[in-house]
Amino acid sequence: MLDINRLRMLVELSRRGTLSAVADALSYSKASVSQQLRALERDVGVPLLRRVGRGVQLTPQGAVLVEQAIGILDQLEHAEVAVAESLTEVTGTVHIAVFQTAAHALLPPALLALQQQHPSLRVDVAECDPETSLDGVASRDFDLMLAEQYPGRTRPINADLDRVVLTHDAITLARRPGSAPASDAAAALWATRDEPWVLEPAGTASRAWAEQLCRTAGFEPDVHFEVADLTTHIRLIRAGLAVGILPELVWAGDDPTVAVTPLPGAPRREVFSSARRVSAAAPAIRAVRQALAEAAAVILPDDA
Repeated sequence: MLDINRLRMLVELSRRGTLSAVADALSYSKASVSQQLRALERDVGVPLLRRVGRGVQLTPQGAVLVEQAIGILDQLEHAEVAVAESLTEVTGTVHIAVFQTAAHALLPPALLALQQQHPSLRVDVAECDPETSLDGVASRDFDLMLAEQYPGRTRPINADLDRVVLTHDAITLARRPGSAPASDAAAALWATRDEPWVLEPAGTASRAWAEQLCRTAGFEPDVHFEVADLTTHIRLIRAGLAVGILPELVWAGDDPTVAVTPLPGAPRREVFSSARRVSAAAPAIRAVRQALAEAAAVILPDDA
């Protein structure tokens, strides 16, 4: 009988491309992954991998086994969900990947509610960028992830994952407290053309969206500070050292500590969750999603 862990390694290799990446994802050494895949080849009786330069590729038989292995892993998850649904109490562990503002605003009230409603449920949380989180859910590193999507930008769609919109929050121009009001949103943005900006690092969705917004307004933002932590953004803006763009969720329902001004078109960011379709019906995942939705409804009631 084929070993499930070895089959998962083969599936992960098909997704991640290298033995090193599989080893990192599954917390094995590269040598151990290689050894287990060789054992799988002996069990099957045919070569599953072939050397290509310094890497490896699946043979046709390896590709066939990957397709079957994915179905086997899905069936195992179906079985786990069926057992969980037969219980009268929500138990188990849910591994969640979140982005920064969701962790800051939504997780504390959601986790407190889950402790009270489902004391036997454990929730483990890791902060990850949405791109990494989506791959992690597909690869079973996480059970659930929260991601953000900016207007006009669509994240990759994975047919194996569902997508549930949690809330929307306004994206606003942020300036130091006491900044002079502008006549309208477009004028407020244009007035920042010669000011220093703080934005998230290049390559992030928020950075690309903010730069495009400024270019549409007719200028290139002068980025003095490239920082991932939005708390640092707030401090720099509050001190008058920079201007920036902040989502409403960053305040977690509290009053802003900087001057916030609507942007042209009053853009809103979408916050959504994704889980594997085969496990989305699990009582633990449903409970976590419900708690997050209730937290969002309190913080952003206008979106409820």
